[in-house]
Amino acid sequence: MPPQDVKQADSARAAPPPSGPVSAGAPPVGSLPDGPKPTTVVPTPAGRAGLLAAAGVVVLEALWLVAALPGAALVSDLGALLVAGWATGACAGAARRHPAPLRRFWTLLAATMALAALGRAIWTAQRVGGGDLPHTPLVGAVFTAGILTGTAALLCSPSAPRTAVGRARALLDGVIVALALVPIGWVLVFRGVAAAELADPARTLGLLYPMFDLMQLTILVAVAGPARTLWRPMSVLAASLTMRVVADAGYVSLVARGDYAAGHLIDLCWPLSYLLIGLAAGYPPPPDCDGTDETAESPPPWWRVALPYLPAGGAIIAVVLARRPTGQAPQLLFVTMMALVAALAVRQGLAANENLRLVARLRRLAYGDQLTGLPNRLLFNRRLRTALRDGRPVAVLLLDLDGFKQVNDRFGHATGDTLLTGLAARMRTAVNGDGTIARLGGDEFAVLVHGDRPVPPEQLAERLLDALRPSDGDEDVGVHPSASIGIAEYGPQHASHTDLLRDADIAMYAAKAAGKSAYRTCTPALRESAVSRAELIADLRRAVDEEQLHLEFQPIVDLATGAVRSAEALVRWRHPRLGTLPPARFLPLAEETGLILPIDRWVIYEACRAAATWRDRAPEATIAVNISAAHLRRPDLIATVTEATADAGLAPRALTLELTESALIEGTEAVLERLRQLRELGIGIAIDDFGTGYPSLSYLHRIPATELKIDRSFVARLGADERAYATVEMVTRLAGAFDLAVVAEGVETERQHAAVTAIGCPRGQGYLYGRPDGPGTVGQNRP
Repeated sequence: MPPQDVKQADSARAAPPPSGPVSAGAPPVGSLPDGPKPTTVVPTPAGRAGLLAAAGVVVLEALWLVAALPGAALVSDLGALLVAGWATGACAGAARRHPAPLRRFWTLLAATMALAALGRAIWTAQRVGGGDLPHTPLVGAVFTAGILTGTAALLCSPSAPRTAVGRARALLDGVIVALALVPIGWVLVFRGVAAAELADPARTLGLLYPMFDLMQLTILVAVAGPARTLWRPMSVLAASLTMRVVADAGYVSLVARGDYAAGHLIDLCWPLSYLLIGLAAGYPPPPDCDGTDETAESPPPWWRVALPYLPAGGAIIAVVLARRPTGQAPQLLFVTMMALVAALAVRQGLAANENLRLVARLRRLAYGDQLTGLPNRLLFNRRLRTALRDGRPVAVLLLDLDGFKQVNDRFGHATGDTLLTGLAARMRTAVNGDGTIARLGGDEFAVLVHGDRPVPPEQLAERLLDALRPSDGDEDVGVHPSASIGIAEYGPQHASHTDLLRDADIAMYAAKAAGKSAYRTCTPALRESAVSRAELIADLRRAVDEEQLHLEFQPIVDLATGAVRSAEALVRWRHPRLGTLPPARFLPLAEETGLILPIDRWVIYEACRAAATWRDRAPEATIAVNISAAHLRRPDLIATVTEATADAGLAPRALTLELTESALIEGTEAVLERLRQLRELGIGIAIDDFGTGYPSLSYLHRIPATELKIDRSFVARLGADERAYATVEMVTRLAGAFDLAVVAEGVETERQHAAVTAIGCPRGQGYLYGRPDGPGTVGQNRP
């Protein structure tokens, strides 16, 4: 029967199977430079034969020991030796078959099994030759080496920590638990066995074998990730190690009481543990063993954190219970407790070091941008507030990349991230210590300039723009955006850092409005304009809710008879403070803020109701309503139009939707299909301001239009510009070819009226035929 040393070595290799819950969670074993990546391992005939032979040896030994046949001691030793040798080969074979990241693990297990076989061979030879349990230094050295290789295997397992600190922590956890269990084991198992022959140091050392087994079992649990799925070999190896813990504890207990003799039934536990290790070697590697660990950041469960500390309390109680009448504790327990205190101190030191590194990492995560490595918005605002408290001059440059969204849309976010990283490096170089540059989010950056400011903010802005200009080859790629920069300097008008950032934002948008790739400094005029704009937007939101909007209607007349054939609905805003505002004053803001959608819906409903009132006196008259490009792209446009006409009792053919030429040309197939559905309902489609967009005959073929409205800019030049006359004439003929009605907009003089009539335009619209007015007086206020 193997000495404690044997168990110890065996325990060491049983321990190798690290991380119980390592299955799929075990770090994938990356590429296989030395061979293919197996996802399944099919045992070879030789492998199956070896497993069956080893199992047969264990069964034969079990029958022999149970039957108490002669030579049980020798059978027990030879059985363990044979199975250990087979397990060595099985682990070596797994090291050859498995991917590179697992080879060290299986190689160390093979070495552990080889040492177990060697130790058993020496043990057997010395026992047969001497007739006693050979607890010799040589046997102890071999099995101790097995403990070391087995522990090393655990720390090289797929789920073991990847850092030296992590591995040291796992090792210390095992040592602490093992040391804490020595006093507990003394009280529960060995107390009162003073008569046992423990004077021999080697025999006394044998009492520590269960401690080493428990140390390795603790390490196995420690390296198991809480979020990982169990890899089958790890559970099998854990079962082997658990069996060895029981075997070593039973063996030491029997030896301490003088009840052990070679050939005892407990000897069967060692070959069984070797058999389990060989069985584990036949399993395939984890399917995702590529060397990465996606769950490395998962927080451990509470029991994993408390694992090295819970047994320490039991050890203290055990030492108290094990005291002699003199008040002294046995020497072994005293030494163990001193070692336990030292291990706990080192473990706490590692924990403190990890906490410091974690705090530093959390600071980097909290205050740094993970993509570019620059400070983030939080750190920038913190430094800005600190600079303002210092009382020295402070300026902020706010930078926004122009056209960056198109880069993401065209080339994807990966290309966009690469571009952002490169541009951030350029900007960092351009700032060159003259300020603090940060990424506020997306494609927005900021630079803080404070203190003596050897470089004026304007000069720094020019350096940034120069740095962002495309280098050779960048323009060919087509992924290099420009930038707009706004500058704001802190002054009495600023109550806090948010006011300063607001002014920089105002200046940045002024730079965009100036044509982009430029910088602007915030001035009182810019600030006032922005404040007024913001107030107007807020008022516009209330205007929609409080029904401050109203409609006026401008007639569209038959040029031959002067009769009103239609009317265009024009929205006006009765501002409570600024008076009546024309569409050009607030509709662009509505487009920017999305308020155009509720405004459009309100106009459609109101225009249909108004048209229904004059259909009694002008049954053929229609109503025209302007629709924004945003509304044109919405799938609920058809439902809105049909519901509005139905509510007003208006025939769909009495409604015409006017859309700008550019909005139609930018339309997708879904938009064109939506227009076709509207035409099928009988609703007219007019192309407004024709000639000012991007004219294309192919679009006239595709768009189901019923009417063209010639832009007023051409009509205004009739009689003074021959090219304008030719343009209006050409559009009229083109409309006739496509069977489209034509309306000349902006007719204000008799000369213009005569010109469009001579050209052959059937209809006209303008102040000459009537100014916009209420629905009851359409066409009655001609000059």
